[in-house]
Amino acid sequence: SGFLSGPIKLKSGVTLWIDTGVTLFASRNPADFDNGVGTCGTATVSNIKSCNPLILAKSTAGSGIVGDGIIDGRGGSLLTSGPNAGARTWWDIAYQNKTSGLNQQNPRLVQVTKGSGFTLYRITLQNSPNFHVVTETVSGVTAWSIKVLSPSLAYTKTGYACPKGTTPDAITPATCFTPDTVKNTDGFDPGQSSNVLLANSYISTGDDHVAIKSSAAPGSKNLMFAHNHFYYGHGMSIGSETNGGVQNVAVTDLTMDGYDSPNGAGLRIKSDAASGGSVNGVQYSQVCMRNVRQPLVFDPFYSSVNGSLYPRFTGIVLSGFHYLGSAKYDGGLLTFSGFAKSGLVNPLDIRLDNVVFDGAQPTFAKTSRGNPFDTRFAMGPGPVSFSNSIVTSSANGVSISGSPGNAAPADCGAAFVPLSTVVPGSAI
Repeated sequence: SGFLSGPIKLKSGVTLWIDTGVTLFASRNPADFDNGVGTCGTATVSNIKSCNPLILAKSTAGSGIVGDGIIDGRGGSLLTSGPNAGARTWWDIAYQNKTSGLNQQNPRLVQVTKGSGFTLYRITLQNSPNFHVVTETVSGVTAWSIKVLSPSLAYTKTGYACPKGTTPDAITPATCFTPDTVKNTDGFDPGQSSNVLLANSYISTGDDHVAIKSSAAPGSKNLMFAHNHFYYGHGMSIGSETNGGVQNVAVTDLTMDGYDSPNGAGLRIKSDAASGGSVNGVQYSQVCMRNVRQPLVFDPFYSSVNGSLYPRFTGIVLSGFHYLGSAKYDGGLLTFSGFAKSGLVNPLDIRLDNVVFDGAQPTFAKTSRGNPFDTRFAMGPGPVSFSNSIVTSSANGVSISGSPGNAAPADCGAAFVPLSTVVPGSAI
């Protein structure tokens, strides 16, 4: 059965239960979501946000969303009011504004702002017009066995085999979507949040699988990501806003299959001089990955914007990482960079321990600064299969301590699970 809804506000102590066989569909009417600005459902020059989320929990304690049902944002369905009525979908707006330098005015699916003790359990969240789940300044978030999918089979073909001419371009609305054409559909974004757990979950989407953000105090700290499976997407990411600080992040038993998307990324920390800050104490362990164009990205020059908020990435440890290759991108591209500007140098401080690429080894992405750049590598005690391509360089600020040893790579024999066996609406 299905229910159609405009924006919902959760109260403290209230849990929204979506039962098995039930789908909560979001309205296609932008007027239902407009917050008073009047531009929801359009792409604007102004970056003032004009859409309320489908589900909002603000300053709540002990609330949540649970159940084996589905919350569907209908991102690929035609809108029913405003200048894009009958002519554009939410995702068309997102795609066209992305190519035209405008700001999409699309609603998020679930927004949790301030408060504590929010729970997501077993629920499937799909086809969001914008980000799927965002928490901002929340203490205590548990997301367990959730599924995030965009686009579902309602808006695409099996294997994302969209016929030529049916996907979005700068002008023509689409009739078929792929993960590479559903822009800004992040899966799970904890911002300025602490004591966060995402576990036993499945994410395939058109932007970051996870993006830990921290644009203000108290920052983001004490986050655990365990036993998750990621598919299409732009990475298990931190940033780009890190100026509030990020500390104590653990990622363990993560499986990533990027299906050779040209936009695919794996483990990623990204920031820039306009939104940078300290990222410290990030540990990745037991990661199995394949078919990802950029498996490892540590980049404080994510954009070229100017500012005085300088990124600093320290205490980064990668242990038990196994990359099984890519038919299209071989070993993929790596980026290791610290931040340097106007005499200030914040080196990337990273340890590589049992980091193994099968077959073709990775190469370093080309940058104007050099790559690796201002990086302090610690090696071992386990192997690092591409260690001979990392060379000490005073010119580029690259130093190496320790030495790789021998060990069996992380066991990935049973790591990869077809998404369609977990989420029936999946195209893969």
